[in-house]
Amino acid sequence: MAFILNGSTKIESDIRRTPVINGIRILERDLKKVFGDRGNVENRIVLKECGEIEAEGFLIEVVGGAGGANCGGEAAAGTSDGISDEIFIRAKDDLGFIYGLLFISERFLKIRPFWFWLDQKICKSDGIEVKEGEYTGNKPVIKYRGWFFNDEVLLDQWKIKSSDDPEEPWKMALEALLRCGGNLAIPGTDKNSVKYRKLAVDMGLWITHHHAEPLGAEMFARAYPGVQANYSDKSELFHHLWETAVKEQKDYKVIWNLGFRGQGDCPFWTTDNTGKYDTEEKRGKLISDIIELQRQLVKQYVIQPVFCTNLYGEVMELYKEGHVTLADEIIKVGADNGFGKMVTRRRDNHCTRVSSLPGGKEEGHGGIYYHVSFYDLQAANHITMLPNSVEFVNRQLNEVIDKNVVDFWVINCSNVRPHTYYLDAVRKKWFGLQVDDHSNSLEFAQEYYGGNKEIARCYENYPEAMISYGEQEDEHAGEQFYTENIRIIAHHFIKDRQQNARELFWLTGDAPIEEQVKLYCSLCEKGIGQLESYVEECRNVCSNLALDGNIGNREEQLFRSTLLMQAEIHAFCAKGVVLFGKGYQEYVSGNYKKAFVLLGASAEYFDDADQTMRASEYGVWENFYFNDCLADVKHTAYMIRKMMGVIRELGDNTSHDRWYRDTVYPVEDREVFLLLVLDNHMTDWELYEAMKAKMDMTELLK
Repeated sequence: MAFILNGSTKIESDIRRTPVINGIRILERDLKKVFGDRGNVENRIVLKECGEIEAEGFLIEVVGGAGGANCGGEAAAGTSDGISDEIFIRAKDDLGFIYGLLFISERFLKIRPFWFWLDQKICKSDGIEVKEGEYTGNKPVIKYRGWFFNDEVLLDQWKIKSSDDPEEPWKMALEALLRCGGNLAIPGTDKNSVKYRKLAVDMGLWITHHHAEPLGAEMFARAYPGVQANYSDKSELFHHLWETAVKEQKDYKVIWNLGFRGQGDCPFWTTDNTGKYDTEEKRGKLISDIIELQRQLVKQYVIQPVFCTNLYGEVMELYKEGHVTLADEIIKVGADNGFGKMVTRRRDNHCTRVSSLPGGKEEGHGGIYYHVSFYDLQAANHITMLPNSVEFVNRQLNEVIDKNVVDFWVINCSNVRPHTYYLDAVRKKWFGLQVDDHSNSLEFAQEYYGGNKEIARCYENYPEAMISYGEQEDEHAGEQFYTENIRIIAHHFIKDRQQNARELFWLTGDAPIEEQVKLYCSLCEKGIGQLESYVEECRNVCSNLALDGNIGNREEQLFRSTLLMQAEIHAFCAKGVVLFGKGYQEYVSGNYKKAFVLLGASAEYFDDADQTMRASEYGVWENFYFNDCLADVKHTAYMIRKMMGVIRELGDNTSHDRWYRDTVYPVEDREVFLLLVLDNHMTDWELYEAMKAKMDMTELLK
């Protein structure tokens, strides 16, 4: 016996709950994608509730004749010609049904978890046979597992022009999470988390909250503009915000995030001006008291609530030192440092690398907040992939599981598309699988790039090409290493170039500014060769794809717009940093013209990085990178150009004609001043373009 999925297959259900209806619509859409209206076998997929199946589980039955008894006792239908006309999906809850529907989509229709995000070509068919038998999904080892759509500035302003639904990007993001087996979301940051929480719930997901937004409450500074956020003076205002948030979400599936941080994802004592919390003991006691107050508040409105608290950054340090106490039922969530290492993050110049994991096996409730994307204003990755290996991630997450920290894993997925490769690796860890760079790259290429092994090798080699900025195994640079630190240096140069940059102490120590620049830029110069070689490898693969008529344009376009683009961002930006360093040294030596031109060439490399990013936009991805405002490659070029203007003032004369004459005029005319200038004054960039045309740039850029 077999069931033939085809264009005439219907989905029937007496369940009218919104998450299940949304799940049905997804499979109906997928059936349409594969079969269109082609179908000559009328049959149906039937959803039946079954209390005997475990939570979030499902059982799919394809049975012959009248032999298949379901958990309600009724017999499954069949036909006499060996073709079954019913598939039963049995589950006890919404997520069970959703996973069952998506199982059919992936297993039989071959629609992959990131089908939308990686432009999967959906293969058309007249009918697909589903053999008689029982089917069920893999059982996760992590109870609550999901994504945090954090730093979602690309998603936030991107519109899918082929859709009239402004929520379509978020629907696609949440669908991908469900397809990966996730059951939990933080659906955005700040206003977005409120805006999209109902959408996440309607798709069947649990929701939880940003570690800086306890209970998902409105930020104090927004609710009470102009009022100092001092808890000791304004506790009743905080309590009102928390109670309002609980009332708004009490009917949702919520893992209630308890805690207390400051108003800008920073420690509360940095904004509290009372001076009452000047010791670690006082800070820890206040956090402990507030968490308990919040826990009791939720219990007033919610039966059997689930709680978590994020031991993030400074809170983990206080907790490890015994200054924070928590009720046993609260899931204690430790975080990695933003680079995949399970230690506390570096904040500004403070870096203790305290372990985020329990000393022994977790006996209570344990969880993690883990980043495949991070924004730290120092060295992290946001528009490019995690710069550390899949094997490194696997080791870290194995240690998490070995410590029995398996109640709650939330993964910072940022804007999804740049990070699908590592999200794919982490989803496998949710189900207890082992991953490494070789196997994961082959599987990823098989699912999204037609099985191309050259592409797989490029994914495997990516972490080896990344620039190292420190001694620790996780200290590899994301694109912010280039963009953020150049902007810091440019700011200090323009404002007061006699002072060093305190923001760089984490990397360079308290050294003179010229030494800070030299040390920073030398790290990029040291690693530029490996990046250039890697980009060349990726470009060669892209060229081979263009010549392979069996592959076609889809894989080439996808590869060029994902991994090759990211490799080029790294290489262009790193080259920009190297030339910036050379320009700065020429400035220190008083060679202002050379400094000016080298900085112009540096800015052009950052322009190239921005252009390769924007060139990756096509079809539904039009303007996806429009709002690159965190890494902000284009703004880095802008800040370098501002530095060029200062250097021109230092080297040119007040009439702005000396450099112009030296560049544009013939030698015999340069000292003739009957007319000061013959053209409109050149802008800095026009002058740079003219200088570049006259100079031996090959020699200068060596």
